[in-house]
Amino acid sequence: MNHYETVFILTPVLSDVQMKEAAEKFTKVLTDNGATIVNVEEWGLRNLAYPIQKKTSGYYVLIEFDADPTIVKKLDTAYLRDDHVMRFLTFHLDKYAKEYADKRRSLKKGKNAQENVEKPVEKVEE
Repeated sequence: MNHYETVFILTPVLSDVQMKEAAEKFTKVLTDNGATIVNVEEWGLRNLAYPIQKKTSGYYVLIEFDADPTIVKKLDTAYLRDDHVMRFLTFHLDKYAKEYADKRRSLKKGKNAQENVEKPVEKVEE
């Protein structure tokens, strides 16, 4: 199995629920065809470098997965059939890129864990 990353940009006119449903739709396409999802990151609404379809912002989603090369073609077909997808890119990660992705993911988990730790409460003497 190969390790892949796919990034797609959804049109910004969708509601939050519709954007989450679209992300779940593409993860379902992958899992139905035998891929294993490693990581899903919703980057949210961001400005585009240049207008696409007369829109200046888009909703970004990144999915990391392990799969056979034949699944990529099915995923691309699913992207092309969905009118809400403005752009997409799927690429194969070599061993160095995979190590970097693993490191980035572990650092992000560590950062989120530190944010969730409660700070000690200081006693105020009256």
